[in-house]
Amino acid sequence: MQSSTFSSLLKMSSISLNGFSTEDDSHSNRDQVCCLIDSNGKCPRQAGNASYNKRIQNQARKLKLTRDEKSSHIYICDYHKTQIQNLRTKRKRKDSEDDQMQCGAEEIMEIDFYQMPVNTLRRYKRYYKLPTRPGLSKAQLADAVASHFKTIPVMEKETLQLFFYTAKAKKFDNKDSS
Repeated sequence: MQSSTFSSLLKMSSISLNGFSTEDDSHSNRDQVCCLIDSNGKCPRQAGNASYNKRIQNQARKLKLTRDEKSSHIYICDYHKTQIQNLRTKRKRKDSEDDQMQCGAEEIMEIDFYQMPVNTLRRYKRYYKLPTRPGLSKAQLADAVASHFKTIPVMEKETLQLFFYTAKAKKFDNKDSS
């Protein structure tokens, strides 16, 4: 008799404690589904630990995803999380003058400013005197730096020529000093 009472007490304590969920319940999202709605309707996938917030709202809109207002949580599935991350990294840099003349199949090298340390982004902002408001988050700072970086014109032929000239000159300088 005591063991059945004890087991029922254990079950009750895992469900609630003074009307509040226990730690196990609050972190469990096994029964939660993604809070996003795409073109096919409500996403049926299991929600992960990524949440829908203002930072990813614009990327979600570009993917034609909206938050289900009826959902009691803001967690999104891993599938939509990776879609949003991929959209962020696919931002292309504007082509230079030489690339516009060519119909080449060259890949455009991307720089993921979100992976850079905050201090590096701040130094870039200070060096180029970017007009931003104080107290930006890392994501906002990365967006500002990325948009400025895309506007910098690059003369690829001249840059490559100068690089090769400098590399060749350094090579000969090293031979003379040996």
